[in-house]
Amino acid sequence: NFKNVVFEYVADYPVFTNFNFTVNAGEKVGLVGHSGSGKSTIVKMLLRFSDVKDGEILIDGQNVAKIKQEDLRSQISYVPQDPILFHRTIKENIGYAKVGATDADIILAAEKAHAHDFISKLPFGYDTLVGERGVKLSGGERQRIAIARAMLKDSPVLLLDEATSSLDSMSEHYIQSAFNELMKGKTTIVIAHRLSTVQKMDRIVVLDKGQVAEQGTHQKLLEQNGLYANLWNHQTGGFLQ
Repeated sequence: NFKNVVFEYVADYPVFTNFNFTVNAGEKVGLVGHSGSGKSTIVKMLLRFSDVKDGEILIDGQNVAKIKQEDLRSQISYVPQDPILFHRTIKENIGYAKVGATDADIILAAEKAHAHDFISKLPFGYDTLVGERGVKLSGGERQRIAIARAMLKDSPVLLLDEATSSLDSMSEHYIQSAFNELMKGKTTIVIAHRLSTVQKMDRIVVLDKGQVAEQGTHQKLLEQNGLYANLWNHQTGGFLQ
């Protein structure tokens, strides 16, 4: 629950002023809007990479500013646009999400993330070193390792930030399927430029200039013929004019 949140990166130039936004337990919410509308800033505030200037962010009635960052982040799985992999083995990169994870736990998470098949075909399988920042893997493979990590962590809140934006259609298909598995039973916020990724969310929230401009299901927002419908028509009908 974001209550009267004020946030600024530069003094006197607020990104959000008296911003209010609620996600219900177990709800799957898509966040969309033009670049600069504040989508990624919501993730930064929620994970406390940046703190609010005024107002509060509550999870189950608890102000996140009064919770240890470690405790807060233990309850949230975050899959960013460009997942960070360490120059370690694939097994270690997935197992990083959960202390004491067994090989069986890691393999099960990889299977659910549609990563097991490509890992098994690598010369050293799960013991393959991924290179600095995962350079030895493709974008889609890195993303599936990050999803496997989130599967293994299995926390109640899930944040997906532009997680399919840099993928080809085939990779996106696999990853969309993995996301559907990952989102089961979780409170989920999905940030997307590619609107096809949020089409089936319980609710889509359209941000504009740091405020909620529209919200509703995909179909309802198309019928309103507003900002969302405009974005959708541009994406499905060709280039932005």
